[in-house]
Amino acid sequence: MGDRKDEIISMQLDLIRKMTENNIRRLSDDIWGPRREAENKDKDPFEIRPGMDFPKDPSSGGDAAEGGDSSNKTKASDGGDGGSVTEKEDDIPPKEDMADLKAELDSYIGLGEVKKEVKNLINMATVYQLRKEHDLPTADMSLHMVFSGNPGTGKTMIARFMARVYHSLGLLSKGKLVEVDRSGLVAGYIGQTAIKTSKVLELALGSVLFIDEAYSLTSKSENDFGFEAVDTILKYMEDHRDDIVVIVAGYTELMEEFVNSNPGLRSRFNKYIDFADYTADEMYGIFKLNCKKSCYELAEDAEQELKDYFEAAGEYASDFGNARGVRNTFEKLLTEQANRIAEMDEVSREDLMKITKADVLMALYEKTEEDGEEAAEGPAEEAGQENAFPFSGETTSETTSRTTEGSDDTVTDDESK
Repeated sequence: MGDRKDEIISMQLDLIRKMTENNIRRLSDDIWGPRREAENKDKDPFEIRPGMDFPKDPSSGGDAAEGGDSSNKTKASDGGDGGSVTEKEDDIPPKEDMADLKAELDSYIGLGEVKKEVKNLINMATVYQLRKEHDLPTADMSLHMVFSGNPGTGKTMIARFMARVYHSLGLLSKGKLVEVDRSGLVAGYIGQTAIKTSKVLELALGSVLFIDEAYSLTSKSENDFGFEAVDTILKYMEDHRDDIVVIVAGYTELMEEFVNSNPGLRSRFNKYIDFADYTADEMYGIFKLNCKKSCYELAEDAEQELKDYFEAAGEYASDFGNARGVRNTFEKLLTEQANRIAEMDEVSREDLMKITKADVLMALYEKTEEDGEEAAEGPAEEAGQENAFPFSGETTSETTSRTTEGSDDTVTDDESK
């Protein structure tokens, strides 16, 4: 029995290690840009060598709410960015039934307005392709899009979904998602940015090029080559208008500035989809979905603790990280569950699946159940001071004070719009 227990604990710790490594890698990518493979450190990261395989991102790369397949995603700066490359037939994903894709879209949690816009795009693209097949004239239709919203709201997930839709309709020859940011497009010296950007565009031909934080390409700093990347992208979009879709994404206000910075951008990006923050109920639903997919169950007394937590998180959804914050919360709970199980003499299948109230309290507040009971019995002010929201930097009492200070303001219907 002891050997079996050690084996179970080892499996749990290995899972936690992998999740931690993924988190560190994602954080490193966000700060420094995607890392290069060690063996390519002395080579041009955008060099395409015959017969090379493009690595697939081991993480989901999207948000916790997604249910789609991530196998059609290529990171342009993972060593898969480059010029002409011969795709193996097996690398091109199969076309999917449109009814199945629409059903998958409906299954996503939240995204109400986004789903409506996406369905409109699907219907327009379907009719456009049918008219072409029947030799009927078709109006020029731009498939390029602007996705705006806070991090963790599903932008990457929907971009990947649209790549599958356009491929299934025959509008894109490959239907993959090539994800890139400024670091994958802009070089540090004159003349290199156009070359670097062109190689990424060649990789994205036949697919969707997803440019995250696209507004960083048009900063006003001196000696900035982002505008050169934009000009290269616009020319490529025009020259290959029938087999590439570009989706630019970022914060709402900054994306408006980005599109208005260049007349070519305004004329080519005329479809805008805004991604709202997830509500508390939606974030709790995403958490439950993660539990279901990974074969975990919440104890009844743990459910209310998490609902209260996400209710508070909903007031600071952008700081919390939306679905990304939900995923981080899920991983914290798994760490605490593993710590608890490691101290048990006997471990059952149910123990490995159960997430308890104690796991929640320790993971989110670093409290035991006894601490929680003492706080509940004490004065409300003390409980408020101790129960800080980790994603807002405020305490309950500070939030109450801030709300009270603004309680005399009257907001009309027109002002709230």
